[in-house]
Amino acid sequence: MRILLTGAAGQVGYELERSLQGLGQVTALGRARMDLAKLDQVRDVIRALKPDLIVNAAAYTAVDLAESEPALARRINAEAPDVMAQEARKLGAAMVHYSTDYVFDGSKAGAYTETDRPNPLNVYGQTKLEGEQAVAAAGIDHLILRTSWVYGMRGKNFLLTMMRLARERDELRVVSDQHGAPTWSRTVADTTAVLLARAQQGGGSWWQQHGGLYHLGSSGQTTWAGFTEEIMAQQQMGCNVVPITSAEYPTAARRPQNSVLDCARLATLCALPDWRDALALCLK
Repeated sequence: MRILLTGAAGQVGYELERSLQGLGQVTALGRARMDLAKLDQVRDVIRALKPDLIVNAAAYTAVDLAESEPALARRINAEAPDVMAQEARKLGAAMVHYSTDYVFDGSKAGAYTETDRPNPLNVYGQTKLEGEQAVAAAGIDHLILRTSWVYGMRGKNFLLTMMRLARERDELRVVSDQHGAPTWSRTVADTTAVLLARAQQGGGSWWQQHGGLYHLGSSGQTTWAGFTEEIMAQQQMGCNVVPITSAEYPTAARRPQNSVLDCARLATLCALPDWRDALALCLK
């Protein structure tokens, strides 16, 4: 099987390049060779490589900057996945696409299921929703995996930022009224690989039975402040964490107050770790 992996330099893409080994011949491309802002290049690369599977881990993820760059965010998060899905249809290829908890407005009292109606609060969430819709509408074998609060030991993410700031400061003021499940990038990659291995064994019938939209996150939930406290505890860093409200930390893009995803549908296919356990493995 020929696998095209996009966003190879990103948090999830970097892990996927390792996790997908053994499933087929992986061609992992970063922005230099496949820039999702250049739709003609996306089309040309797919036509040249003729993959059997496209795993799209590339995205415009600068949530606040997207408010002032909506056209660019839309091209990368919505139009490029649409091009990929249309090219996959011509090839008879399957596609894995990643989305986000930010497709929801956070007003629900409980965890969000796959059947809950999206209502994004910001440009990033809106463009990611449009990307989901384009892939789903293409009529191809596909998995859309919505994840949340992704972190890892490379790139720009909350974990690395808090660890850096804790070395520079005695106190960190962190938002405590947004709830979610921190999810290690390797959890996303390894779960994807498990699903694709089962798809290979099951063939077309697997995609018919199990393809579609899933929520993929760690089990349990916390707040950004709670996540920071757990980082400090596991790393034995003496930095004091002061909980604050979202109003005390204004950002260009509004964030949902509830980002908790119900992952019960995916849990019937593979196990998902508790967020604290995954953090411990990541830090090791």
